[in-house]
Amino acid sequence: MSGKKRTEAWDRTVKAADQLKPVAAQMKPLAKNTGQVARRSILRSRAWAAPRLERTGKAVQDTVAPKVSAALSSAAERIDPAKPRRGRWKLPVGLMAAAAAAASAAAAFFKSRSKAEAQAETTVHDATEPVTQVNDADLASNPPTNTSQVS
Repeated sequence: MSGKKRTEAWDRTVKAADQLKPVAAQMKPLAKNTGQVARRSILRSRAWAAPRLERTGKAVQDTVAPKVSAALSSAAERIDPAKPRRGRWKLPVGLMAAAAAAASAAAAFFKSRSKAEAQAETTVHDATEPVTQVNDADLASNPPTNTSQVS
């Protein structure tokens, strides 16, 4: 492009801009007014929609939400893997420990009872036999004969 053509195009652009300046000056107040009107209508639309959205939200919460919640819970239960069985050893071990404790208590009871009976029999036999003094010489010549048996 030559320099002459470039200047002609520039001149036409400047001339068109000069012609648009008065029109732009007329449009400026209209554009400001239109922005204010748009803001007011947006606020009015929001004020109109807010109670309707709230009412719809409450209706959804009361009717749809429980159904969705139940569906999600049942789906979670279906996909949850089976829990491994644990703790089945506690009952048998507890029963065995209780049986061992009972057997130990019974053994201790019978052992103390048999010791008491043995001591009672010993004291009864000692009390019924006459007490005599025995010399070592008497023992060598006449060994004692004991007819009672200690059990």
